[in-house]
Amino acid sequence: NPKPGDETPMTGPAGKVMLMPEEDPKTDLIMVATGTGIAPYRGFIRRLFMEDTPAAKAYEGQAWLFLGVANSDALLYDDEWQEAKAKGGDKFRLDYALSREQTNKKGGKMYIQDKVGEYADEIFTKLDNGAHIYFCGLKGMMPGIQDMLKEVCAEKGIEYDEWLKGLKKAKQWHVEVY
Repeated sequence: NPKPGDETPMTGPAGKVMLMPEEDPKTDLIMVATGTGIAPYRGFIRRLFMEDTPAAKAYEGQAWLFLGVANSDALLYDDEWQEAKAKGGDKFRLDYALSREQTNKKGGKMYIQDKVGEYADEIFTKLDNGAHIYFCGLKGMMPGIQDMLKEVCAEKGIEYDEWLKGLKKAKQWHVEVY
């Protein structure tokens, strides 16, 4: 039985999937979350906009957060996102997908893939320019995200599998779903 003051070994999740790139402080970050998938982005945003860190001082890119939840009363950490917007100015951007309160362009529920899809041209441009895109949350979001991205690629005359392979090779594609 450990006693107060005893050292206790601890382990936790391991891996590098959800790390911010540190090579270039101008790198844009596109963060897509459903529900509690917001957790790693809370750390990113705190590090960039709320804490006095070398990363915060150096950051010149734009951090763009997409959060999908059912209702506005389920928005996690909205007060922190509003504070980050106030402190970060144009360096922090925020979009919500509220499936039971908003409608997509086809008149259906606004899911995360619909909200991200509204900005497809801008997101593809950012990715072409080296942005990193992160997905975290329920694994059920990924088929909708991938279908939307495939559709956008088809509209742009881009071969989806090759495009995705290029993002992965460049380490711009980060997925942590459960």
